[in-house]
Amino acid sequence: MKPKQCSLCKGSLGKGKTDFTTKVDQRIISILDVPAYVCDNCGEAYFTPESSKLIDKALLKFSKSAFPLYPVSAGEIPFKEVAHLA
Repeated sequence: MKPKQCSLCKGSLGKGKTDFTTKVDQRIISILDVPAYVCDNCGEAYFTPESSKLIDKALLKFSKSAFPLYPVSAGEIPFKEVAHLA
């Protein structure tokens, strides 16, 4: 379900993509190009339940060191590679 408006600035939301970055234990992971509703005004992103579930699965695999990552300074993976976890 699409949110009606941005809860921060009351701007309108449109389909877009954003990066999701977080810390798991002492490591950082960044998932690129995650589908989301993005505020046209401030850029705040709202994930769909489907995207959120896939992010959770990726973080679990990452925490168990069972997820292949690209060799960059932070663990970084495109969302399209996370999507096959469904």
